[in-house]
Amino acid sequence: MRVYLVGGAVRDRLLGRAVQERDWVVVGAEPQELERAGYRPVGREFPVFLHPETHEEYALARQERKVAPGYRGFTTQFAPSVTLEEDLRRRDLTINAMAESESGEIIDPYGGRADLAARQLRHVSAAFVEDPVRVLRVARFAARYAALGFQVAPETLELMRRMVREGEVRALTPERVWQETERALTESRPEVYFETLRACEALAVIFPELDALFGVPQPPRWHPEIDTGVHVMLALRYAAEHAAPATVRFAVLVHDLGKARTPREHWPSHHGHEAAGVALIEALCARLKVPNAHRELAVLTSREHTRVHRALELKPATVLTLLEACDALRRPERFGELLLACEADARGRAGRADSPYPQADYLRAALAAAAGASLAPQQRETLAGPALGAALRAARLEALVRLKSDPG
Repeated sequence: MRVYLVGGAVRDRLLGRAVQERDWVVVGAEPQELERAGYRPVGREFPVFLHPETHEEYALARQERKVAPGYRGFTTQFAPSVTLEEDLRRRDLTINAMAESESGEIIDPYGGRADLAARQLRHVSAAFVEDPVRVLRVARFAARYAALGFQVAPETLELMRRMVREGEVRALTPERVWQETERALTESRPEVYFETLRACEALAVIFPELDALFGVPQPPRWHPEIDTGVHVMLALRYAAEHAAPATVRFAVLVHDLGKARTPREHWPSHHGHEAAGVALIEALCARLKVPNAHRELAVLTSREHTRVHRALELKPATVLTLLEACDALRRPERFGELLLACEADARGRAGRADSPYPQADYLRAALAAAAGASLAPQQRETLAGPALGAALRAARLEALVRLKSDPG
């Protein structure tokens, strides 16, 4: 029995990156041997065991054979005779198909180290096309390592296009699409995930609402980049560079979906795109089973981002209406996320990354002023029901009037 460290731990160590988790492959063993040594079996489809002390995963070396469409259409063969090279061959990318022996030797049968040096994401073998999840995984790795200069190898990108054209990508379950997408949103360059999917033609299949934005023009005065799809990618990059949480990044991604519904004869204006985008977001979130927190913020951002951008022009009464529409007094943290998304939208434009965005500070101050408004003791004692609510709203409006007249 021989044990090897495999996959991401080897890759990231060679890149000088922190190793997040370690996976192991066991060659030349039967399941009973690991169980006798105290390993706990957890694999349902093939033998995977948890180490009795570290709880890291140890998998028996295995081979896979495609027997049906989709990413579940595989049979798995494991036996003591399966070699390390055979196990590594079934992996997606060469940089993920390296192993390290207990003595520290790097086993690299498919050129992973050379591709690390060349900054290439390259498939291991022609069997890459058998698993559609690999389209998503390659796009996610492209997002993770874009800052290091990695690119998808041309021949791998062509295989990904072939998988899309042959319909393999349509076999992906919504849960798996969202799982990979949510992880991609947290990477350092999440926009690269969507750009890679577009480059291999998968974006139109998986995210047709997003793909439809490319080629849709916007007024150059407000959007020097003009193309709506390009703007969304710039805004998403800005959000990631400023450490916005995943909920905000998703809201930024979908905030302009309504612009794809604008009739061509109205281009480049997009009146009413805010409300038009809500239905598209709801449909996308239902299809991919997106968590409620992401969906709620995305809908709110689509509906209100233009009004947030105009905050400095609004009358105090309209600002109060905006705060109420956003449920900001009860959910100030979500309102803060909305402002982050709107800032990314405003600054995610060609040449505008460093432009001031005083609207966010003003609305934060407005929320603080409204939240701090209170009634006199006599009002609290004598008023009830709608009258109490109306008096409190009047006090909040008065606080916003004072803020508008004396913002300092």
